[in-house]
Amino acid sequence: MEELIDICNVLMSAKVIAVVGISDNPNKPSREIAEKLAQSGYKVYGVNPNIESFDGIKVYPSLLDIPEKIDIVDVFRRPEHIPEHISDILAVKPKTLWLQQGIRNDMATKPAEEAGINVIQDKCIAVYYNLCQSTNKK
Repeated sequence: MEELIDICNVLMSAKVIAVVGISDNPNKPSREIAEKLAQSGYKVYGVNPNIESFDGIKVYPSLLDIPEKIDIVDVFRRPEHIPEHISDILAVKPKTLWLQQGIRNDMATKPAEEAGINVIQDKCIAVYYNLCQSTNKK
């Protein structure tokens, strides 16, 4: 329960979320979750060098190109690709680095933790958003 409270605090305090590895395929989880987060009131940016935007969500080639402070970096990349993003994550210093469900790389995320960035791994941000919403209604 304490972990859920901590995650809910992360989600309730966040305003800006960057979705790394966002897809232009509407059937991909990264796209669905980005849209859900945007509909839930977050300012959402995508990160994918091959897309410019979709459905009102601006997509940038890298985290470094996003023009404002990022609260959560939500990553939809396979575990072996996480190290490619760590230097940019350290540069933008979000409050939280979130690796989606099925994604975990303790070695790659260690520098982020050491830099004071909260790290959440192998959890779906949309599932936890829904859990937090239902918990707050009680």
